[in-house]
Amino acid sequence: MSEASADEIMTVVAARELKDRVVCFVGIGLPSTAANLARRMHAPNAVLVYESGTIGAKPTRPPLSIGDGELADTADAVVSVPEIFSYWLQAGRVDVGFLGAAQVDRYGNINTTVVGDYRMPKVRLPGAGGAPEIAASAKETFIMLRQSSRAFVCELDFCTSVGNHEGGDSRDALGMTGGGPSVIITDIGVLRPEQGTGEFVLTALHPGRTEAEAVAATGWPLRISEQLTATDPPTEAELSTLRALKAGVA
Repeated sequence: MSEASADEIMTVVAARELKDRVVCFVGIGLPSTAANLARRMHAPNAVLVYESGTIGAKPTRPPLSIGDGELADTADAVVSVPEIFSYWLQAGRVDVGFLGAAQVDRYGNINTTVVGDYRMPKVRLPGAGGAPEIAASAKETFIMLRQSSRAFVCELDFCTSVGNHEGGDSRDALGMTGGGPSVIITDIGVLRPEQGTGEFVLTALHPGRTEAEAVAATGWPLRISEQLTATDPPTEAELSTLRALKAGVA
């Protein structure tokens, strides 16, 4: 089997974060691939919820959007969008929100709206969708994106979804019911929030990656955990299952 790519390592490591029997509100893209890999590998009873109203979706391939018919065809149930948000998410029935981002800052706040000034942006991004509510109400939030100084910024161009806000207890002061972001998984390593400050620090590196790479790919002065570890490389089973999923092989 060919060597794992950086994206494959990131996806496998992200999938490992998702435990069995959790209710996971899934974002499209990298988070969806990771969540479905987890369901195929070690979390067969995880309930994947998508914004379009599908509950218990089991797609045979990564869905192209929340409106992909594959989600409804393979779901245990399909309900209205208001029910997904009011009954499931805002009522505290979602264990994990799994989100992507265009930009993230040191406190896990997310931008998926614009790059540049909001009134005259350089790039208009897909927008918020349900991400602000997921970040506000899920018991914890996983964030997954490729690491670069353009994505890991000192200050967001626009705050779409609140993470740990300004650090400390500032999130609690906003009255959000969810627990906030608990991990950021990248193609270089894994970051987790420091207790007390809520600032994300590097806690693990993927095989072959270095602290210097992580620091260079971060727009704020990235701090390194004193207990920095190495992530386990993907197993053959994880890689073959991931590649089958992306190829649409059931």
